[in-house]
Amino acid sequence: MTGRRPIRSTLPGGLRGRSRATRTGVLSAGALVACASLAVGCGVVPGATGGSGDDDPITVMTWAPQDTGATNKPGMPALAHAYARWVNSQGGLGGRQLNVLTCNDHNDSVAAAKCARRAVKENAVAVVGSYSQYADSFFPVLEGARIPYIGGYGLTNAEFTSPLSYPVNGGQPALLAGLGSALADACGPVTLVRPDTIAGDQLPVLLDSGLSSGGHERAHDQRAAEDATSYDDQSGRALAREGTGRGEPGCVVPVLGDRTGTFMDSFRRASEDHPDVRTATVLGSVDQTAINASGGASGPYEGAYVTGWYPSVGDPGWDGLKKLIKEQAFGNNDVDAADAGVQTTWIAYTVLKEVVESLGDGEVSADTVRRALDGGLEVGTGGLTPDLRWTFADKLASVGFPRLVNADVTLQVVREGRLVSARQGAVDTTRTLQNADVA
Repeated sequence: MTGRRPIRSTLPGGLRGRSRATRTGVLSAGALVACASLAVGCGVVPGATGGSGDDDPITVMTWAPQDTGATNKPGMPALAHAYARWVNSQGGLGGRQLNVLTCNDHNDSVAAAKCARRAVKENAVAVVGSYSQYADSFFPVLEGARIPYIGGYGLTNAEFTSPLSYPVNGGQPALLAGLGSALADACGPVTLVRPDTIAGDQLPVLLDSGLSSGGHERAHDQRAAEDATSYDDQSGRALAREGTGRGEPGCVVPVLGDRTGTFMDSFRRASEDHPDVRTATVLGSVDQTAINASGGASGPYEGAYVTGWYPSVGDPGWDGLKKLIKEQAFGNNDVDAADAGVQTTWIAYTVLKEVVESLGDGEVSADTVRRALDGGLEVGTGGLTPDLRWTFADKLASVGFPRLVNADVTLQVVREGRLVSARQGAVDTTRTLQNADVA
C-alpha cells in the first residue's frame, strides 16, 4: 500500500443519500484575535463571572483535553474564546457580555469532574461545545446543578440519554452506523481497531448496525491502547485476518482519535504485501492534515471512506467560521475550519446565541436556558445540520438514544490525496440505529 491505488468509480451502495439544502453562512464573523494557547487547567475570557440578572455577564464553559498522550482538542476552547471576543465586541448576547471559562479535562475522569465542578462554582448557565469521554464523571455534577450540556462531541451514550444534554450531531453512533452502511457492499472482512476504553466498548455494535443493514457480517473487534506509540502488532493482526476473505478485499477501520495517525504509520509498513486492503474511518480520527502527513495520494488513506456529521469544509455554510479564522484567529493553528471539534463548537455557540435571543430581556440562567431548549425552541444552523429541536421522546428513544435528534452523516472519500464529498447531501442513519443492539 505504499503506492497509489486506483479509486473505484462506484460508491458503496449501502448508503442512500438525501440532499440537504445549504444556506450561505451561519453567523457573520468579525472576531477579535483568539486568545493564546491555554495553560493546563482552566482559563477565562476576562470579565465578571456568574450572575443571572438582566445586565450580568452570561457565563459558560467549554472543556476539552489538551497536551495529553491521547486525543487532544485544543481548537474547541480556542474557538470559544474567539467567539466570546467577537460577541462582546458587538455588544454581547442580547446586550449581555459573554464570559467564557475553559478547562482541560486531560483525558482523565478526575479532571473531567473538576471541570464540571468549576462550571458549577462559577455559576455557568451552560457547558457549550465540549469534548470528554468521561460522561460518568461530569454528568452527575452538571445534573445536580441543572446545568445544560450543549453540543458535546458525542463520544458517549450518556450524551444521548441525559435530560440535560442537547447534542448538535449524532456523535459516534451516527458516524459508525453510517460508515458500516457504506462499507457493507464494498468490503470483504472488516476489522475495527478501537480504543480499549469504556467509550471504545460502545463502538463495535454501532459499526455492526450499519454492516448488518447491508447484509454484511459483523466486524472483528480489535482493541488497542489509546496512547500507544506504535501499532505494529495490531496492524499485523488486522491484515492477517483481512487476507482470509473471499471476493471483495478486506477493510480495516481504525477509530483511535489522534492516535489513528500513529496506527496508520504502522499500517503503511505492514501493508506492503497487502495492496488491496482498504481503510475507512470517521472524522475526528482523520482530517486533511493527517492525510497530508501520511503521504497524501501515495499514503494509506487514499481511497478511504470517511463519515462526518457536517458538509465538507468547502460548503458555503462554513463561510462565517472561515472568515472568523482568517481575520481574527489566523495565527492560532489550533483553530482549523476542517476540524470536527471546531465545527461542533461553532454550531454549539450558534445554539446558545439563539437560546439567549429567544429569552429577550428576561433572565439568563441555567434554568431559563434549559426551559427554552425543552420548550420546543427550534434552532437553525444555516444548513450545516437539520433544524435542531430537542425532545425526550424522539425517534431513537426506543433504542436508548432519546436525545439524538440529528442522525445525519456525510460520506467523504480521499481522492488524489484530498478529502472530498463522495455523495451529495447527507444521509439519515435513524433507521439503521433503530435496529442497533445497543442494550
